[in-house]
Amino acid sequence: MTEASDVLKVLHLTGSAVSDDLDDLSRLYAAGCLAATADPARYEFHVVHVSPDGRWRFPADVSDGAVAAAEPVSLGAALDHVGRLDVDVVVPQMFCLPGMTAYRGLFDVLGVPYVGNPSSVMALGADKAKARAVVAAAGVDVPPGRVVRRGERVTFDVPVVVKPVDADNSLGVTLVREEGDLAPALEAAWEHSGGALVETYVELGREVRCGVLERDGELVGLPLEEYAVDTATKPVRLADDKLRRSGDGDLELVAKDVEHAWIVDPDDPVTAAVHAAARQCHVALGCRDYSLFDFRIDPSGRPWFLEASLYNSFSPKSVLATMAAAAGTGLPELFAEAVRRAAAR
Repeated sequence: MTEASDVLKVLHLTGSAVSDDLDDLSRLYAAGCLAATADPARYEFHVVHVSPDGRWRFPADVSDGAVAAAEPVSLGAALDHVGRLDVDVVVPQMFCLPGMTAYRGLFDVLGVPYVGNPSSVMALGADKAKARAVVAAAGVDVPPGRVVRRGERVTFDVPVVVKPVDADNSLGVTLVREEGDLAPALEAAWEHSGGALVETYVELGREVRCGVLERDGELVGLPLEEYAVDTATKPVRLADDKLRRSGDGDLELVAKDVEHAWIVDPDDPVTAAVHAAARQCHVALGCRDYSLFDFRIDPSGRPWFLEASLYNSFSPKSVLATMAAAAGTGLPELFAEAVRRAAAR
């Protein structure tokens, strides 16, 4: 391992063990990170790619051509190669559930530090029902709700929001205003998960995301990002508000322009209340390095916890990077702080 003053060997963990779509998403963000943070005086970058068939590759970069040209290897051979690289720190860039949990845990076993939240915390945050139970116990406001499994006979007072308990990017989310629409909404959620989380609908309001950074022993709340929602036309954010495919088939990020999201003025009265709730969530869930949380703001200005989003790719398009930039911390500085802190663990 290198000394703290030397060039750091950084391994970017990319791909998906689950789907081509999540593989594309991983490489889209990782490409942005690699381009924006490249600095040979500071880092020696390496890339490892995990494909949905479970094979590992060590491509020169994350482009389609580079991944295709890299020789696939078994897990054992991949771990041998990682050992020979003798990296100082790993930057996780996988968005699938195994990538956020099991593959991070693998590096715990190997004794190689990585940036961001531990695998156990990622697993907790990925389960919306468990995460909301933990933060509610810590005193954070959470909409009433429960998980419904197939075969259960249930009734709810509408309106409610139905969502898969452990899926991302708003897949299978439905706002139910009529009782007769509950059954198909549950089926839509079950297509993506074994459980459907049914929550009381919190009236708008606003919807914001809050990032928290650990800095010098303090939890620093970053400027909020607000999302385009509207009581009549867009009461909840759906999958097509986040990701889409271009005409050429390329994956595109939707919520990255001023029509879909913007930074909230730090003097906005909602900021202090959301920061306080986000810090409670960070501590309650056992987060490390950074965290991200979505909140619904009701018409009275009261924040309600919706979910935790505990990953960050350090791409210029990453939400945390956008928030940090608004607070005066550029991406190279944000990345440098993160990898140095992780490497020192």
